[in-house]
Amino acid sequence: MMLTSSFPCVAEHIARLTPYQPGKTSEEVKREFGLERVIKLACNENPFGPSPMAKAAAMQALQEAHYYPDSAGYALRRALSQNYRVKFENIIIGAGSEGILASIVRAYLNGNDEALTSDGTFIGFTVLIRSQGIPLRCVPLRNYAYDLVAMARAITPRTKLIYLANPNNPTGTLIDRAAFEDFYSKVPGHILLIMDEAYHEFVGSEPAYPDSQLYRHDNVFTLRTFSKAYGLAGLRIGYGIAHETIIEQLLKIKLPFEPNHIAQAAALAAFADREFVKRTIASNVKGLETLYDGLARLGMVHVRSFGNFVMIDLGSSKRVQWFSRRLLERGIIIRPLAAFGLPDCLRITVGLPEENELLLSELANLLKQESVV
Repeated sequence: MMLTSSFPCVAEHIARLTPYQPGKTSEEVKREFGLERVIKLACNENPFGPSPMAKAAAMQALQEAHYYPDSAGYALRRALSQNYRVKFENIIIGAGSEGILASIVRAYLNGNDEALTSDGTFIGFTVLIRSQGIPLRCVPLRNYAYDLVAMARAITPRTKLIYLANPNNPTGTLIDRAAFEDFYSKVPGHILLIMDEAYHEFVGSEPAYPDSQLYRHDNVFTLRTFSKAYGLAGLRIGYGIAHETIIEQLLKIKLPFEPNHIAQAAALAAFADREFVKRTIASNVKGLETLYDGLARLGMVHVRSFGNFVMIDLGSSKRVQWFSRRLLERGIIIRPLAAFGLPDCLRITVGLPEENELLLSELANLLKQESVV
């Protein structure tokens, strides 16, 4: 006798949703291709790992893993507020920048609202918006960058939230100060403007960079993370800076015990380890130069990046698939960008010096193979 089951019907907008697909893990590639060594250059992680101070703090915090974490995140929020010279109430922490984004979407959008962003930007935002059944308007990129003129024209009476990543992931391009200020002047005050600055540490002293938290506009939300320069991607912890009224609303709905105790302790120590971040940034500058020079010698079209990665345009999705597969077979994981709306492109994280050189060597070999296929 066959047993039949009846399951509740999922919401239609969830059924239509394509979930976020992270890059392959090193262990997955090792199993699939029978490899002993794999280099992961797909997810913009810090190749040096966490700082020694962060590791020590995490180990110490592990001794108290049987306690619930500080729901207010007092120590970390206080350190962040002091560093940025804002009130404690202007800071929120969460389970990565995505955790905070999820709270923003839940708090500020309903079925009558629209969100606005660009094609070719962080796909996690797209998934969050569509998971709530909210209409999303996307403006095409222009020369791999945000077209803010077109985005300003795309604002409608229903627009409630705008998302900009600066620098942009996955293209690495930058919105400069003049463009940001011109765009902001056209954004009505009731619209929440999210500035996702996950890679702001890598911008360095670029004079044209509009550090959003310095503007202190009431409707601008600065979003940052400990996943990249601080090397804590696996602990999932990020933070936001905004008007205290906005933070107050988000605190009503965020999960009460996120981020966890170990993540908070590690982030607090990582934030204090300025020398580690300086070394990370210096290595990234050299790594970008190595990749630029090598890619130029190989005749591969690439985009100047203000992050810790480089995007390559191979001209066709077929080439992207071929190069991605061949690199995986050689133990090098990169990120094809079809899911980001850039099917002809792939993204490479800046790795350790030897990893960058190996990647360039393998790309040279593949270009030779491609020419005779």
